[in-house]
This record gives sequence, C-alpha cells and structure tokens, in this order.
Amino acid sequence: MFKLSEIKKSLLTSLWFMFLTFPIMVLKVNTITDTVEWRWNNLAIVGVGSFILSFVWRWALDRKEKGGSKKESSGQLKKMALAKAIQYKMPTLIVIGILLIALPFVASMYQTSVITTALMYIILGLGLNVVVGLGGLLHLGYAAFYAVGAYTYALLYFHFGLNFWIALPIGALFSAILGLAIGFPVLRLRGDYLAIVTLAFGEITRLVLENWNEFSFGPSGIANIARPSIGVKMRLPQATILIYFIAIAMVIFTIFVVNRLENSRLGRAWEAMREDEIASQSMGIDLTKAKLLAFTLGAVWAGFAGVLFAAKTTFINPASFTVWESITVLCVVVIGGMGSIPGVIVGALLFTLLPEFLRGVSEYRMLVFGITLVIMMIFRPGGMIQKTRNVYKFKDGDIK
Repeated sequence: MFKLSEIKKSLLTSLWFMFLTFPIMVLKVNTITDTVEWRWNNLAIVGVGSFILSFVWRWALDRKEKGGSKKESSGQLKKMALAKAIQYKMPTLIVIGILLIALPFVASMYQTSVITTALMYIILGLGLNVVVGLGGLLHLGYAAFYAVGAYTYALLYFHFGLNFWIALPIGALFSAILGLAIGFPVLRLRGDYLAIVTLAFGEITRLVLENWNEFSFGPSGIANIARPSIGVKMRLPQATILIYFIAIAMVIFTIFVVNRLENSRLGRAWEAMREDEIASQSMGIDLTKAKLLAFTLGAVWAGFAGVLFAAKTTFINPASFTVWESITVLCVVVIGGMGSIPGVIVGALLFTLLPEFLRGVSEYRMLVFGITLVIMMIFRPGGMIQKTRNVYKFKDGDIK
C-alpha cells in the first residue's frame, strides 16, 4: 500500500512547495525596526502539510483507477440501487415537499431569502442546461438574458407601473427574442469560437446597460421595484415568503417543461447534435432550427429568473450581471452534471448554500470551496449526478 516510490514523489512535492512558499511563509520584514523575522515553524507546517496532502492525493487517484477497472462487475449492484431509488422516489418527494412548505415558517427571513436565491439558480441552471447540457452549445453570455428579464420588469414598473405578474411573461418573451437574435449569427460556430462570441455578447449587453443612461439609468441602476403581491399590502416578511413560494412554483414548472423537452423529439435532436453535428445533419436533423430553439428556449428561463430577481432585491444595476454570473451558472451545470436535471438542482444548491455554510471560516471559505470543486471534478468529471440514458428493452412477443 505504502510504496517507496510514492513516498519519494510526495517528499519531492513537499520540498518544491517549501521552496516556492519560502519568501512568503518564512521571511517577514519589519519596516519599522528594519529587521527580518525568520518564521521557520511556518516552513515546517508547509512541508508536513504538503507531504500529507500529496500522499493522500496519490492514494485517492490510485483507488479511483482501481475502482474504474471494476465498473463492469458492479453493474448488477447499480441496477439494484436504481430499483431501490425508484421504489422510494414518491415517499422521498412527499417528504421534500412537506419540508419546503414548512421551511419559511420555521426558518428566519434571511435563511428563506438564501433558499430563494438557490431556487433562482436552479431555474437558471436548468435553462442553461437546455443550451449546454442538451444542445452541446458552450454559452458564456447567459447573464445577458438574465439581465433582460430583470430590466424588463424594472423599466415596465418604473415607466408604466406594471406589476410583477404582467411583467413575468413579458420578461421571458423579451429574453426569448434576444436568444433568437443571438442564435442567427452563431449558427456556423462551435466550440471555443462559440464561447468567445457568446462571452462578447454578454459583455456588450452589460456595457450597453451601464452606459445608456437615458434608457437603463446607467451604473446607478433602478431602485424601489415593487415586490409581487396578491391583492393585499404585504410587509417584508410576508413578501419574502410569497417570493419563496413563487420560486418553488417556477422551479416545478421548469423541471416539468425541461423534462418533457428532454424526452421529446426535439430533445433527442439536441442530444444528437451535441454528440456529432455532421452525423445528426446527415440523419435529417435541421441544425438551424435545433440551435435557434435551444438558444430561444434556454433564454426563456433566464428571463423568468431575471424578473424574479428584480422583484426579490427591489434594486438592480449592471454590476449584478457580469461575466462571473454566467460562469457561475455554467459551473452549476457542469459540476451538477451536464444534461441531468437532478444534477443541476444539486449543483445549484451546492453553489449557493456551501458559501453560506462556510461563513464561519470567512477568511478561508473560498479556498475550501475551490479545493472542493477541484477534487470533485477530478474524481467525478461527469458531475455529481451524471445523466443516465433511458434504455428500452423489448420482451418476447413485442415484435411481430
């Protein structure tokens, strides 16, 4: 188990780390007294820590390789586990539903707001999953559609006094139109070129919102946006609970529609296009129609989430829709599992709730978060919950 060669490699790794971190961890210059402090204990901690981490890392990689060679023998166990999961699916969903309904009445307003943000990222992740996970189109400008939905509600309320319920479908419609507009110029692009163009599109949208003061009020943004209501005046706690339940309803609706799209003829066309565009086109799939529908339908959910975001925060400005927002949503899809609806849900919860749980170690929480993501991507490259293909088997007598 403990091979001498592995110990030597870990020892060399620790020496290399000690050399690299020597100026930072050991030397400390006191500019007041013009003296140099030598902190040799820090060097020892770096050496021992890097040796242990390197050794554990190599051991984990070795276990992963050995586990990969035994995948075929564990197929029956996976089938049994899947059968059990299906058996307890309905009771699990009932328990989750009861917990979600009770949560805003037992949790604080802050916790309810955090969960609402997580639900919004689920909507965004499922929308981008249509484009990236199903269609295989690398999209780095998704925050632009998110911004369109938010600014649609903000401007309609500011200029015309339209409420949340009217602005919700309008925001989705405008985002869909923008998705259709970006779909045409990128029809012939794929891979890195598509990513660069969509990234530029997202930044162009943000810069337009930031500099067109007469239209979007520039960097100052739009404040005092009305929260949704149901005919009666609501205080902040009641409005927070209402937004929470609206987010839950939108998540359920999104899951239903995306699942139906995935199992439809269009969804099969997207998956074929993702695997091989040339082969899918030779089989009669209209790539132009498939790509335009992927961009359009994916943008719809960003528009819904944008309207909900504007109603939740009551203030928006271009700084809320930077490229990092697009990257975060893309990470939700990739880390959760491309093409997998449960995976996207788990990924969204991870990206929104884990940083909040790590606030107790605020100085190191992003470091812990980053290390967790790196480890997860190495040992689970397909995502936390990988997409499983449906297998249809014919019984004797089904084919005549």
